[in-house]
Amino acid sequence: MSHQPIRVLVVDDSEIIRRLLTEVLNSDPDISVVGTAKDAYEAKKLVNQLAPDVITLDVEMPEVDGIRFLEVLMKAKPTPVIMISTLTRSKAEVTLKALELGAVDYIAKPVIDDLSMFQRYSTTVTSKVKMAARSRVGHAKQMSKKPVMTSTGVNRVIAIGASTGGTEAINNVLQQLPAHNFAVVMTQHMPAGFTTTYADRLSRTTDFTVIEAKGGEQLRPGYAYLAPGGYHLRVIRKGNLLYTDVFKGEKVSGHCPSVDVLFDSVAKEVGKFALAALLTGMGKDGAQGLKKIHDNGGFTVAQDEQSCVVFGMPRAAITLGAVTQVASLEDIGATLVAGLKQQKSAVSSI
Repeated sequence: MSHQPIRVLVVDDSEIIRRLLTEVLNSDPDISVVGTAKDAYEAKKLVNQLAPDVITLDVEMPEVDGIRFLEVLMKAKPTPVIMISTLTRSKAEVTLKALELGAVDYIAKPVIDDLSMFQRYSTTVTSKVKMAARSRVGHAKQMSKKPVMTSTGVNRVIAIGASTGGTEAINNVLQQLPAHNFAVVMTQHMPAGFTTTYADRLSRTTDFTVIEAKGGEQLRPGYAYLAPGGYHLRVIRKGNLLYTDVFKGEKVSGHCPSVDVLFDSVAKEVGKFALAALLTGMGKDGAQGLKKIHDNGGFTVAQDEQSCVVFGMPRAAITLGAVTQVASLEDIGATLVAGLKQQKSAVSSI
């Protein structure tokens, strides 16, 4: 059974990078680079001529930069885009802006020192292009207005996990929640350096005070604690209080930070009073941990397929029987608040 290869347009002002990405992508039989462009003007022409399935887009280009081009593209012809970025703290803000505008994911500019590094890089690039080809684009700007939620008068911990497409999904969920009711702990798959910028961005766009966890912070309502890039985040209990714990460790479910590590700790330390949401992402990190929370009596939500950029992680959790309720992204906040009320009434009726 033959199928059409994924048609990719490579946009980068560096001829070396264009050649390298073309070589990497064409080495996979399921992918074909149908064109390359050195700037936004060439790229615009080729998008119209070739209608590629996926675009790799350099963040920094002369004259019209990648962000401006992306903004125009997403209005005119929404297409899955992977940003090619220098993964440094200084570039984190612009890369997060690209995700906000609808880019599916980002990868590092290649710095290839040896063959094994080149092979690893090649695997990352090809797998992300394949994922992007299957992803849904154009959701970012279609969210409903923030729901108005009143206080339930109970403080509780919500754990959130996400990967591809998750930076905007988490932002959306936090905007829906009454901050004074919840302490939030969250793991989003991200490299070191990005999480500080992302936490600052969430603090500006939501009612929560969002901090990159350092470890040892007491969980308080109105605060959201984000796993730092390259470190696992878990919750530990001391007496009646809960604290963050941050540690370097092996990858779990393919990731560090891992959603499973966070969810496992919440299942253990918070038990039936826990609430958790597993959002858009590739793979299955978080599914097992969500099942532990669910099996311990906690309230668990998975994002539905229609509103996910990539349905992998929520699908894995649903398949495992780990989910109390499936909800669209715009309804997850209300679903969690309803879950909290259910827990409260169950406790008061004992």
